[in-house]
Amino acid sequence: MSHESQQDQRATRRGVLLGVGIAGIGGVLAGCSTAAVPYGADEAGMAPGQQAPPASSTPAMAGQPAAQGSGASMGTLLAQVTDIPVGGGKVFSAQKVVVTQPAKGEFKAFSAVCTHVGCVCNVVSNGTINCPCHGSEFKITNGAVVTGPAPTPLPARTIAISDDKIYLA
Repeated sequence: MSHESQQDQRATRRGVLLGVGIAGIGGVLAGCSTAAVPYGADEAGMAPGQQAPPASSTPAMAGQPAAQGSGASMGTLLAQVTDIPVGGGKVFSAQKVVVTQPAKGEFKAFSAVCTHVGCVCNVVSNGTINCPCHGSEFKITNGAVVTGPAPTPLPARTIAISDDKIYLA
């Protein structure tokens, strides 16, 4: 074998190794995808095999427009104040909002859409609002990021309380 043909073979091996290296890097980067609904999660942010949180204790009222009367101009009726646990909260997937009660009588509302890639947070537990897609967690007091990869806090949403009912404004 001539010296020239040996160099051609080495170049080919280098090319193959370079190609394999680039493919490996591509695989690693694909693991950090920013797809809108990653890893097979549905539009509500539910990962495959994951169960939805229990429905409101007053399912007929959650998400319904306010009835004519005292709360008619308030917006969309979400729940009774008693539906939101002190130190916890409740996600309203259809409205993409989460309502929390960090302290007794103090109600907060945030967008339930995770600021990482747009999955809908689905659980409130241990003082955090949790996203099922990549594990981001947000404080129930102000929507701030506790655990990433979410880069920014959950935006606040406006709610109104009238006659012990919570309305999304």
